[in-house]
Amino acid sequence: MNVRYLTGLASSNAAVLVRADGTALLATDNRYIDVARTLDVPSTETYDVAERLAEPGVGIEAAWMSVATYRRLGEGLVPLEPVVELLRAVKDDGELELLRTACAITDQAFADVSGKIAPGVTERELARLLDHRMAELGADKPAFDTIVAAGENGAVPHHAPSDRELRAGDLVTMDFGARYQGYHADMTRTVCLGRPAGWQREIHELVAEAQRAGRHALAPGAGAAEVDAAARSVIEDAGHGEHFRHGLGHGVGLEIHEEPFLGPSRTGRLEDRVPITVEPGVYLPGRGGVRIEDTLVTREGGPELFTKTTKELLVL
Repeated sequence: MNVRYLTGLASSNAAVLVRADGTALLATDNRYIDVARTLDVPSTETYDVAERLAEPGVGIEAAWMSVATYRRLGEGLVPLEPVVELLRAVKDDGELELLRTACAITDQAFADVSGKIAPGVTERELARLLDHRMAELGADKPAFDTIVAAGENGAVPHHAPSDRELRAGDLVTMDFGARYQGYHADMTRTVCLGRPAGWQREIHELVAEAQRAGRHALAPGAGAAEVDAAARSVIEDAGHGEHFRHGLGHGVGLEIHEEPFLGPSRTGRLEDRVPITVEPGVYLPGRGGVRIEDTLVTREGGPELFTKTTKELLVL
């Protein structure tokens, strides 16, 4: 993804050598060389880059290069902390417009499929309905494997859809998103099949309150841990701290999970024009759970909401 971001080349095998003077050299194999030659970055065969790596002081992306490749190319290479990922966190107007479209597709797919969420439909069938509708609306593909968790399965944050049928009285959590021209949307909504029980309404209202607190805390200059704490403290104060077991959110863009990340131990501060999710949850083992997630963008005047589907508890 860093190669694509720097050069525009989407491929499964490429590397970029960025020189100190700001010029660059793009390397790929013959499957992509014709496309590479249409870009503004000079391109070459991959072995030419390997020869250049023998020069002293060449930095490599330590998070992406395997130990085996590192040893093969030469241990004179200098491992670097993430650099391009931090640049990618702040989006330009074109990137934000692609994300808006991805989120609009996600919103519309949920609206179109909501009427088909009913007892007897399986988790797997509902996931397929969402995926199919996003494709019909113009998505490249799902941004990630769609999550549908009904009833007790809702207590598992990343439950894989199964043949478990939806039943009256279930809370149903759906975590999904569209990928559009390479950019990823992410949204989670939880609905109830039939009149919700008291505990179901209680935890939904709690998660909604925590999510509002997290969204309101998003601002350029805000600390990643501070934003997480704004939402987490609401859940902890209600006695459900142990039932919120993951970070509050993550950046989105060319990857579904990218910098920055919101969590209790995360460092760093948010910048302007950073798309990021806010997704608190409460998960009660053996009973069910609720997660509410939106994709937003940090702005000086307050965050811009990209996923606009209602966050109220829909009773179907």
